[in-house]
Amino acid sequence: MADPIDLAVPAERWLWRKDTLLEPTVLQSFAFDEVHRHLYALQITRTGHAAGDLCLNRLDYQGKRLGAMYLRGFGHGVSIGVQNEPDGTVWIWTEADARNGYGQGVTRFHFAAGAVRTGADVAIRHPIAASANNQPTVCMASRRIAVRYRASGVPRYRIWDLDAFVARDYSDPVADFPQTGAHPDAAAPFQGYALHGDALYQIAGSAYDARTNPPAGHGDTYLSRLDVRTGALAQRSRTEAGYSLTFREPEGVAVRRLPVPWLCLGLASEGEGARRFSVYVKKGTA
Repeated sequence: MADPIDLAVPAERWLWRKDTLLEPTVLQSFAFDEVHRHLYALQITRTGHAAGDLCLNRLDYQGKRLGAMYLRGFGHGVSIGVQNEPDGTVWIWTEADARNGYGQGVTRFHFAAGAVRTGADVAIRHPIAASANNQPTVCMASRRIAVRYRASGVPRYRIWDLDAFVARDYSDPVADFPQTGAHPDAAAPFQGYALHGDALYQIAGSAYDARTNPPAGHGDTYLSRLDVRTGALAQRSRTEAGYSLTFREPEGVAVRRLPVPWLCLGLASEGEGARRFSVYVKKGTA
């Protein structure tokens, strides 16, 4: 199983202040298709918060947009997963079946530039009975899928073998544990997660605010790592990556596996209606 990435190593700039996402809103989450060297990024549309309308962008590794599609009534875009198959097929996993702007189930589909999808166009899964706010991500290193969900209002994670999940066998999850340790301040906004081997990475923090989170303090963004075998907090580290950005809100975390693992954190910047995004990386070892 993949070694964990040390959250204390310095972050390096990878993509900087890109304005290539189709919508003028912030980046919500992102994930890699490493076979075809694509980066998929989700946004909520300008008017889509209440309905859960998302825009899915496909970018190259330089941040150039190669296409985009719309997902009407899917959710908030808290996380995203990419599933690669040996024949070259690529499946995108997102939340779906939005209520009050958040997906109550999950689905997978193929990217199609220019397309518009609704819940009627996809097969929606509800793998966790009596749960709310389902948000998936995929680890191709372990061929597992995780779903963040709420049970009685409390956020938790459940992890399955990906092939079993695809076959709709949800009876034997690999792990199930509560979300913990994302930020020293329990009220800080949760901003995304990613699964890689036996590590589950989280990002939390808020945008700059002159009173509560002034730029002079370089932000309140934290990265954390949970051990999926125990659910325990293994490491947490504050990051000042991209502190010179205006607005600077943490938005999404992802793992790029090759050639060496990178933990990638997304940062939104600039003013409302003209948002940009940056990605910083913390590099692991081969």
